[in-house]
Amino acid sequence: MVCLYFPGKGNKKMRKYHEQGISGKHICCIFVLLLVLLVMRTVILADNQDITKVGVKYLCSLIFEAGPVQQAVNKKTLIQLLSASSHPVVILDYTLFDLSGVEELLILNDRFHPDWILFSEELSLDFIRQVTVGSESFSVVLKDCSLNEIETALRLAILQSKHYICHRVANLLQNRKSVSEADPPALTSTEWEILKLIALGKTTKEIAEERFSSTHTITTHRKNIFRKLDVNNVHEATKYALRAGIVDLAEYYI
Repeated sequence: MVCLYFPGKGNKKMRKYHEQGISGKHICCIFVLLLVLLVMRTVILADNQDITKVGVKYLCSLIFEAGPVQQAVNKKTLIQLLSASSHPVVILDYTLFDLSGVEELLILNDRFHPDWILFSEELSLDFIRQVTVGSESFSVVLKDCSLNEIETALRLAILQSKHYICHRVANLLQNRKSVSEADPPALTSTEWEILKLIALGKTTKEIAEERFSSTHTITTHRKNIFRKLDVNNVHEATKYALRAGIVDLAEYYI
C-alpha cells in the first residue's frame, strides 16, 4: 500500500483534490505511472522486414521496462529518433539499412551512445570485430538464433545496458582461421557478373529480369557473394567492385 503525506498545507490540498473527485488512490496511480515512464527505455527498431517488426514488438511488450517500439524506416528517421531519445536501445539490421559503412555506424554510436542490438541474417566477422572490439555498446544476434538467445539479448540491453554475443557468432570469432588477404575470393563467373550489376545500382528485381532468372535465385547469389567477399551490404560490395576494377569509374558515375 502506498501512502502520500503532504506536510503543512498538504491536508487542505488533499481535501481540495477530494472535492474535485480526485482520491488518494488516483494520485497514487498517477505517481506510479510517472515512475514507470521514468524507468522505461526507448526502443528503436531499424529493420525493414515486416515479420521482424511484428516479432520484436511482441517480445518487447513482454518486458515491463520497454517503452513503445519506435520504427526507423531509414537513416534519416533513425537519426531523428536518436536525437529525441536519451540512451535508447536500437535494434538494427545492418544489412538491410541504408548506412554507408561501419564507419558511419561507429560515428552514430559515438554521437548518441545508444545500446545496439545488431540483428541480421548474416554479418561478416571482420565487421563484427570492428564494432565489438573495445566497445560494449553492441550486441550481436543472428535471426536464426533460438528464441531464448534473442530474448536474452533484448533483456540484457533494455534492463541492464549489457551486450550479448550469440553462441554461433562467439564460436566463429573464436575458431576462425587466418586467411591470406592475397587470396582472391572464389566467386563463380555468374557471381562476378551479378556483383558488377549490383555495383552499377541494379536492384534484385532488375537483375533477375536482365538475366531471365527468379528473384529468389538472384537473392541466393547475392547472399553467397556477400559471404565470400566478407561484406554486409550493397555499399561495401560496391566499394570492393570499384577497388577490384570490376566496374570502371566512368561507368559507375554515369
